[in-house]
Amino acid sequence: MNDAVTTHQAQEDARNEQISIYVDGRIVPKAEALVSVYDSGFMLGDGVWEGLRLYDGRWAFLDEHIARLFEAAKAIDLDIAMTPVALIEALEETRAANGMQTDAHARLMVTRGVKTRPFQHPSLSRAGPTIVIIIEHSKPSAKRPIRLATVPHQRGLPMTQDPKLNSHSKLNCILACIAAEKAGADEALMLDVHGFVNTTNACNFFIVRRGEVWTSTGDYCMNGITRQKVIDLCRADGIPVFERNFSLVDTYGADEAFLTGTFGAQTAVSQIDGRVVGAGDAGPVTARIRALYKELIARG
Repeated sequence: MNDAVTTHQAQEDARNEQISIYVDGRIVPKAEALVSVYDSGFMLGDGVWEGLRLYDGRWAFLDEHIARLFEAAKAIDLDIAMTPVALIEALEETRAANGMQTDAHARLMVTRGVKTRPFQHPSLSRAGPTIVIIIEHSKPSAKRPIRLATVPHQRGLPMTQDPKLNSHSKLNCILACIAAEKAGADEALMLDVHGFVNTTNACNFFIVRRGEVWTSTGDYCMNGITRQKVIDLCRADGIPVFERNFSLVDTYGADEAFLTGTFGAQTAVSQIDGRVVGAGDAGPVTARIRALYKELIARG
């Protein structure tokens, strides 16, 4: 699809060819930022990551992102081998090395490290962890609202792969995205194990019905930081907001729909399964939430 739009679509920026990247304690040119083919992240998707957004010299909600990263690492029994303070210092060193002040996006990745043999057992990861920080000049450039298609792929039960983990193992979501593109949409709308509307392959999902904002219960989706900020902002500003189960029927009849994520903040949804949502663009409640979120970012 040559007209596809994604929630992570950014304006082209030639400066990104010259960025420096943090790799295991060294900040090196992009062309030299390499990891081993034996790295557990490359070989098995064994690792966790965070995405962060830079606004006017400040990383938005930095402490919450770092806390989520360390919580995820503990959950998979991965020793980051750095304190949160040291990791933030590495992030800031990388930002300074690139001279970035705003409109930048960081991908902070931690894997279990380099394995001695190409098999899955964690004990084979003898050298590690591997820590990489990529910061790019990155400004959202979505040309239009997002079109979604419901797919058969689910965000599953915690005992399979907990959807709250920001893990390197993203194949389920990638397959969902491929299915949506095959259906002529931009991204995938994924249901939970009970058939209720849940999330997309990349972002948290909200609808607006008769002035009320609805999102999933949160039981089967990523514990999105931007998602929670939107919920908090709605509550503080008197916008009725509910974390609840709802169906595709409820979704098709919505007045507005939008996605939330660190990169795109709030991205409007125009169509779901070929059905136009509301007026097919960002509605008044979405616009109000966007304004509240911008104010929150500006306050730091």
